[in-house]
Amino acid sequence: MIYPEFPKEGSVIGICAPSAGVGGKVDYFDLSIETLCDFGFDVYETDSVRNEECPSAPPSVRGEEFNSLFADDDIAMVMSASGGDYNMEMLPYIDEELVRSHPKWFAGYSDPTAIELYLTTVLDIATIYGVNAGAWDWRPLREFQYDSLSVLRGEIPVQYSYDFWCSDGFNEETGEYEMDAPVEWTLLRGSSDPDDYDLHEEYELDVTGRLIGGCIDVINWAFGTPYEDLRGFTERYKEDGFIWFFDNFILDPMTLMYSMERLKQMGLFENARAVIFGRTCFPGENTDIDYLEELERVFGNMDLPVIWNADIGHTKPSFTLINGAVGHLTFDDGNASLEMELK
Repeated sequence: MIYPEFPKEGSVIGICAPSAGVGGKVDYFDLSIETLCDFGFDVYETDSVRNEECPSAPPSVRGEEFNSLFADDDIAMVMSASGGDYNMEMLPYIDEELVRSHPKWFAGYSDPTAIELYLTTVLDIATIYGVNAGAWDWRPLREFQYDSLSVLRGEIPVQYSYDFWCSDGFNEETGEYEMDAPVEWTLLRGSSDPDDYDLHEEYELDVTGRLIGGCIDVINWAFGTPYEDLRGFTERYKEDGFIWFFDNFILDPMTLMYSMERLKQMGLFENARAVIFGRTCFPGENTDIDYLEELERVFGNMDLPVIWNADIGHTKPSFTLINGAVGHLTFDDGNASLEMELK
C-alpha cells in the first residue's frame, strides 16, 4: 500500500470539482477554506470549483483539472470540492501513469468514492474518505472536524463514537448545527449456521483489518468497470483481513440488501473482520428494522460482526477514514473506537 507524504504547515492543498461545483453555497465554502488556511494550509482551486452546475464541467475538463493537480509539484494534497453526481464519467480522463508516478493523498466523500475506489483498489494508493473541501463550515467547529484536520496533516487520532448526532441540519434560529439525537451504534452477529438466518445483538468486539469502503450508492455503479479492483485488493491483502465501511446515501432496504448479497457472492467478505454501516442519510419512510430485516438475509448465517448506525458518512458527526490503512476497531456496550495505522 502506498501512503503519500502528508502536507505540512504551509503546504498547498489543491481543490478540484470532479462532481459538483460549489457556486450555490460559496459563503459556506469560504468558511471552510478559511478554516483550512487557519490550520496552516494554503489552498489552490481549479477553474471549475466555483461553478454552480452539477457536474461542474464536461468530464474531460474535470479530468484535466484533476490531472493538473497531480502534475504540479507545489500541490501536496488533492481534495474534492463537493459531492454531487457524474463522477464516474470523468474517470476515463484520469491520467493513470501520472497518478502512479506522482502519488498524492486524495480526500473526498460521497460521489468522489469513485475516484477513491480507483486509486486504492487499482493503483494501491491510500485515500481519505469522509471530508470534501467544504467540510469545515460549522461555527464553532466540533471534535470530529478537528479530528479530520489532524488526519490531513498525518497526526492520526483515535476516533471515538459520539453521544449525539445532528438529525435536522442547520438550525436557522440558533445559527448552529445542533447535536440533537442520541447516537446508537448497534453490534450484530449472524448464527454461523448456513441454514439459520438470524442476526442477534452482541456487546463486545475487538478486531483488526484493512479499511475499505465508501458510499455504497457509488460502489454499486463502479462494479465491473476498469476503475475498481475489489477482487484484486482483497486477494492482495487477505492476510490482513478487512473492515468494510459503507456510507448509505439513499438506497432503500431491498437495494442495500442486493448490494451486500453481490459482495457476499463475489467472495469479498471471506476475509472480513467486520462490516460497518453508517446512518442512512435519506431513509424515507424506512426504519432501522426494515433495513436490518433485509440485511439479515445476507449476514444472518455468517459469523461476521455487523455494526449498524455508526458515525460514518453523510450524517454528522462522522469519522474520517483512510482507505487502505489498517484499522483497529473496538466496541463495548454501544461505545466504539477506531485507530488507524499506515502499514
